[in-house]
Amino acid sequence: MSSSVIVVTADRFAATAATWIADRANSAIEARGECTLALCGGNTPVPVFEELVGRTIRWPEVVVFFGDERAVPRDDPDSNFGMACRSLLDHVSIRGDRVHRMEADRPDRGVAAEEYDRLLPPRLDILLLGVGPDGHTASLFPGSPALLETDRRVVAVPGPPPPIQPQVARMTITPPVIGAARNVAVLVSGIAKAALLARILEGPSDPIILPAQFARRGTWILDRAAAGQLHRRDD
Repeated sequence: MSSSVIVVTADRFAATAATWIADRANSAIEARGECTLALCGGNTPVPVFEELVGRTIRWPEVVVFFGDERAVPRDDPDSNFGMACRSLLDHVSIRGDRVHRMEADRPDRGVAAEEYDRLLPPRLDILLLGVGPDGHTASLFPGSPALLETDRRVVAVPGPPPPIQPQVARMTITPPVIGAARNVAVLVSGIAKAALLARILEGPSDPIILPAQFARRGTWILDRAAAGQLHRRDD
């Protein structure tokens, strides 16, 4: 699998990622009349989402999905949906019925996952992902049975093993969604993940151990600290 690696200074990270997203969103709208965009969670995308607020995107033609969610209410501090609303969705002209929250807090997460699977388009125009300290992406954790899925595109999964936090149950997309997406961007910043990124991008391919390798063909937008141990860099 080949990847495109974009390395920028920390102060340019959010702007570079926002430009990448906006360009592809507008291209999708021009080509197909709308853009299907799946957002990621965590702390890394917050400044990127905030930067997107000021970009020229035809937001009424964007349909928003999520790559994963925790089994918490939408207003919980750990909710990916809540983070996306605070940093982006509450500040752009997108209708509420075009934002599809993963309802991982429903009593029957299995049924909720099946319903979300039916909502997803065959191919997302843009899929945003991050990387956890154990090499997970979305809520696909090392060794999880979800990594072997070939048919179901959204599944309910248990909480992650320590030390990943919060240790609550989740819903997540599966590898077929990553493989089908037209554009995949993986957003990573900070020196703490430099050694891990070198293993993911330049080490042997074993996505059962390092699930983020399912996205190796995508565009990896990194700051210089995160890219510090890579041999191939496109500064």
